[in-house]
Amino acid sequence: MLKIEHIQKHWPGFDLDCSMEVTKGRITGLIGANGAGKSTLFKIILGLVFADGGKITLFDKDYESLTNEDRTRIGAVLADSTFSGFITINDAKTILKSFYPAFNEQLFEQKCREFSLAPDKKIKELSTGMRAKFKVLCAVTRDADFLILDEPTSGLDVIAREEVLEMLRDYMEENDSRAILISSHISTDLETLCDDFYMVHEGKIILHEETDRLLSEYAILKTDLKTYETLDKTYLLKKKKEAFGYSCLTDRRGYYLENYPELVIEKSGIDELINLMVKGVSI
Repeated sequence: MLKIEHIQKHWPGFDLDCSMEVTKGRITGLIGANGAGKSTLFKIILGLVFADGGKITLFDKDYESLTNEDRTRIGAVLADSTFSGFITINDAKTILKSFYPAFNEQLFEQKCREFSLAPDKKIKELSTGMRAKFKVLCAVTRDADFLILDEPTSGLDVIAREEVLEMLRDYMEENDSRAILISSHISTDLETLCDDFYMVHEGKIILHEETDRLLSEYAILKTDLKTYETLDKTYLLKKKKEAFGYSCLTDRRGYYLENYPELVIEKSGIDELINLMVKGVSI
């Protein structure tokens, strides 16, 4: 679906150089701290920011050769983009119908009712959460093959977030040739939604992992200084100094459970992974 090869962007004080791949039938998460380069990468993929080097292949075509018809196969949600605030929900529906022949008007109207998005409501009058749901709705009802979603659940409460995630799951189940690239600061959303993750830090991809393995095999070892000195460090990725000694990140949880039963070993979620990958020291 999407292949990125050493895409580069150089800003004063920041350099992006990333390679990654999103395959059909999968939801891929992009994680990292604020300012890591996630939004810049999304905007380059969408053609909103020019790259300084590298290659993008989308729909098995070089990015430069994509036609207007190809571009209608992309749906996007960005934090700082939406329709004009002065148009109504119904106006937005009319625009989507005119631009996208495959627009699913029936699904759009159904979801508007479920989300209490009144047709005559102006977009500027929507709450932050309602606006977030509306943007995702516009993306999934266009019958696009590939969605690029930057913080799509931002501002939503727990129930509303689950509604949006369910909408994305339904979108993927309808057609197994679709794909999604998504970022979010709400790690639990990604853990239940994504098939794999890329982690970006200071403009570089520093980790790619399957979600199942990340949640089952990655772990945090907590050890005092004396125990750390005797610890087999073969499968340790990062360490971070703590008051009690060290927190260490491993991708071989089973090995340490079996060989060091006395250790405190905690499963690693995305938040803990980001924290140790960014703030920890390589071993």
